[in-house]
Amino acid sequence: MTGKRRFAAGEFTAADLVERKGSTRVSVCLPARNEEATVGAIAKVVRSELMDELGLVDELIVMDDHSTDRTAEAAEAAGATVVACSDVLAHLGNQPGKGEALWKSLFASTGDLVVWCDSDIANFGPHFIFGLLGPLLVDDSIGYCKGYYHRPVGADQRGGGRTTELVARPLIALLFPELGEIVQPLAGEYAGRREVLERVPFVQGYGVEMGLLIDVCRLAGYSTIAQVDLGTRVHRHRPLHELSSQATEVMQVALHRADRTLVNTAIMLHRPGFGDTEITMQERPPLIEVPGYFRQAC
Repeated sequence: MTGKRRFAAGEFTAADLVERKGSTRVSVCLPARNEEATVGAIAKVVRSELMDELGLVDELIVMDDHSTDRTAEAAEAAGATVVACSDVLAHLGNQPGKGEALWKSLFASTGDLVVWCDSDIANFGPHFIFGLLGPLLVDDSIGYCKGYYHRPVGADQRGGGRTTELVARPLIALLFPELGEIVQPLAGEYAGRREVLERVPFVQGYGVEMGLLIDVCRLAGYSTIAQVDLGTRVHRHRPLHELSSQATEVMQVALHRADRTLVNTAIMLHRPGFGDTEITMQERPPLIEVPGYFRQAC
């Protein structure tokens, strides 16, 4: 099947996808920093329903990004393999950050298909996983699948995604209009083929989603990107004053991808009343360039 690029999670069932999966190996990786309250419930669903019961998922890794709470214990108790970021490629440094955790989870995992989900989802269900896997398993031409959803804030069913609407979407319209149909470019739920993911760099911080979207499009073409409607996603929302650092990182990545001369990769964000924050855009190289990667993948 070719041509379709937007799906709904309800178009797939986990049982049907098991048949399509064949010998394809699937890894689910959950980046987590101080997510004790939710990571265990997420891991339990993946482990019990999608691994033990159906065999759709072959590997479940919780990538512990320097947590100071009981994230690791909660994940282990739910049946996940917990890998500390500091233990992976330690000779290359241990920089905390979401993108760093994703990059290291790709190195540590073994799946032909890799699914990432954030670990703060309060209403997680198995459809988050099989919804993202569906397009990759029904269409060989798809290499990367982004999730999208409603993100309610209180009674407002469309109240989430402030950084997306105020920063990411305007930047895409100005600099990368070919990506204008992506509903939620900063969504933390996405999946891809290893052969695609291992060939793109990973920004170490919160700009990783923007960087991956642009880089995958440039590498493989927009036609290889699919989207899937995952319904409603309930998670914690940050207060507005905490979003400026995240927004700055997203802007840094987008401007740097458009023209490396447009923006400094190290800046000081001044927020009167909140102090100064140094924001440095660093990125890891494609894993195919990292010595030892193929031995690890095997």
